[in-house]
Amino acid sequence: MKTLGLIGGISWVSTADYYKFINEGINERLGGVNFAKCIIHSFNYADIVKNNNNNDWETTFNMLSGACENLQQSGAEAIVLCANTMHLLADRIEQKVNIPVIHIATETAKEIKKSNLSKVGLLGTKFTMELGFFTSKLSNQNIETIIPELEDRDFIHETIYHELGKGIIDINTKKRYINIIEKLIENGAEGIILGCTEIPLLIQQEDIAVPIFDTALIHSAAAVEFALS
Repeated sequence: MKTLGLIGGISWVSTADYYKFINEGINERLGGVNFAKCIIHSFNYADIVKNNNNNDWETTFNMLSGACENLQQSGAEAIVLCANTMHLLADRIEQKVNIPVIHIATETAKEIKKSNLSKVGLLGTKFTMELGFFTSKLSNQNIETIIPELEDRDFIHETIYHELGKGIIDINTKKRYINIIEKLIENGAEGIILGCTEIPLLIQQEDIAVPIFDTALIHSAAAVEFALS
């Protein structure tokens, strides 16, 4: 079994899910008391958020790449960035560490293709929805992506940081998310990407009439495949 290096704390809530999903996936495949070989570097979320708010991606890159190099030196054979937004830096990090960075958007695109969908809605931080590092991986697979209108993007972004990232679930927030998703479906979305690893705390498949793509689950499954390859 290969050793995985997990970059967590962005936020701790979703990192706990990654650890759970990956270990469950290994055990489902191997049985007995087999679980994942992994090393976790967990950041203080406040440090990352401060950098993001200041548009200081270079400091974040240095923090993440340094942590990934430490994981590599400790025996990690691939990196799992346990957050969608941090994949803005994934390609640069992969060049720095020279081990695979399992890309969340690439793996999500594969799952969408399996469902034969060509147009999907994307929810996530404003960085994930607007900067193109996620949607470009989809367009490479001829998948069209639509995102919410500006006011809705602002709402999603703020609730990710101030509610979901702290494990806070609010019924009124959930209703607003469902309304936003319904507007995307009206605009032709055949599926919805939960492009922030905390959004599945709020939205489940039974809430939505079209397929949802839980990026944390998809990413974790890809990590399991790599570990057992």
